[in-house]
Amino acid sequence: MEKNIQPIDPIAFSFGPIEVHWYGVIIGLGIALALWIAMREGERRGLPKDIFADLMLWAIPIAILSARLYYVIFQWDYYSQYPGEIFKVWNGGIAIHGALIGSVATAYFFTKSRNVSFWKLADIAAPSIILGQAIGRWGNFMNQEAHGGEVTRAFLENLYLPEFIINQMYINGTYYHPTFLYESIWNLLGFILLMSLRRVNLGRGEIFLSYVIWYSIGRFFVEGMRTDSLMLTESLRIAQTISIALIVFAIGLWIFRRVKGYSKVRYLEK
Repeated sequence: MEKNIQPIDPIAFSFGPIEVHWYGVIIGLGIALALWIAMREGERRGLPKDIFADLMLWAIPIAILSARLYYVIFQWDYYSQYPGEIFKVWNGGIAIHGALIGSVATAYFFTKSRNVSFWKLADIAAPSIILGQAIGRWGNFMNQEAHGGEVTRAFLENLYLPEFIINQMYINGTYYHPTFLYESIWNLLGFILLMSLRRVNLGRGEIFLSYVIWYSIGRFFVEGMRTDSLMLTESLRIAQTISIALIVFAIGLWIFRRVKGYSKVRYLEK
């Protein structure tokens, strides 16, 4: 028999009837750190000082809306019966691919309105995006979601995980794969890689495309371990399908831009 293991309270603090969840706090911290890094690099690369702050005023609400909409669409059988649950984003249930679609589209139109290169801005933002994702996965940890299949406590202990992670992976009498952690580590490695690629001085757009490829590879394998995947068919996971499509698209676009000479301008050139 397992000893009585209590999960971490998902509520960080309360103001009277208002409850602030760890999920939102962690997502907010990830966004704040990502924004700070992007703003500093943007200034060094000659972008207007407040361009990322201005972009976030549009991108954050649109990303949240598109992430939730994406999730709800693919879980419509449930939400059509419980429409009141649609707006409860603090309980989880937002899809990162939906957020990326919304934020990238927002950034594209925003840069057009500011007469700034989308690809230059995207290259600068890429390390920040993946770092924000690495941090954001800990929001899933606090909610005990986005986990993988069943494992034993001995398996988790053999991974040399801290006790608080092992205990949080004990859900309704069963231990589960901490897939949130696998993806978080992969994304953190991606952040280090993308920061290093700045020194390589790749062509314009290629750091962002490297982000798309790196993230999609990791997401494909981690998604295969999860138990809460959005499904396209009984056996086809939506996130894996999109990951493959993004890898192929990013590689093809990389080659196309090289052939056409669109990436001749280098990252370190203003």
